[in-house]
Amino acid sequence: MKIIRNTKQLLSIINSKNLDLSFIPTMGGFHRGHLSLILKAKKKKLKTLVSIFVNPTQFDNFSDFKNYPRNVHKDIHKLRKINPNFLFIPKKDDLYKVKRIKKIKLSKFSKYLCGKYRANHFIGVIDVIDRFLKIINPVYIFLGEKDYQQLILIKNFINKKYRAVVVACKTIREKKGLAHSTRNFLLTDKEKMIGSKVYQLIKKNKKIIKKKNYYKILKNLNDNILKLGVKKIEYLEIIDLNTNNKISTKTKKFKIFISYYLGSIRLIDNI
Repeated sequence: MKIIRNTKQLLSIINSKNLDLSFIPTMGGFHRGHLSLILKAKKKKLKTLVSIFVNPTQFDNFSDFKNYPRNVHKDIHKLRKINPNFLFIPKKDDLYKVKRIKKIKLSKFSKYLCGKYRANHFIGVIDVIDRFLKIINPVYIFLGEKDYQQLILIKNFINKKYRAVVVACKTIREKKGLAHSTRNFLLTDKEKMIGSKVYQLIKKNKKIIKKKNYYKILKNLNDNILKLGVKKIEYLEIIDLNTNNKISTKTKKFKIFISYYLGSIRLIDNI
């Protein structure tokens, strides 16, 4: 695994060898979910490139950005065990030298779910993805379904602008159901247990949802989740996966989306 720390060096390697790449963008804090993306990318038989960059423009506030778990030394140790070809760790000033897109247009799906509560979050995400893709121009980009809304918005953006094919990868969960997340490192054992119970409760309720009375089921589900010890629920919504809108009588495939707080830690999931 070759570690690259600036865009000039990365471009030199890509251009000199005319590389076709599989790209896995991350903010570090590696867990089994990240590693599953990389292992799936390696099956494409292309050179694999993983990035670590905690992007400041997608955070709501500075304290959240500052407190985001970082341990590059530990991340590198984990990566060496599965051995991607390249690890790109740019600095902000270097990455942000890349000319940004003048105006980022997002679909109305960006206004739902996390978009209601995190101003400019998705603009920051798309902006940094655009910067990466201008440098790397990968054949594939691998993204996790835990960040489903983000995945859809990135996919829509890439389809209009780049050759890269977005490969959606299933959410990897801990034994009792809590979705792997870098923010989990900030949770106590008790909070992790509550998070697992949230998943189990949503999964159970998903099986009984009827489109004609789902508002009542959601209300009861919301109340029962709070009883588990969740500090606050930001949103709890059902979305049609074909329309990315609220479900209707024509809905065939849907997921329940949640954003909630365990102590001061914000988690998201979709089941």
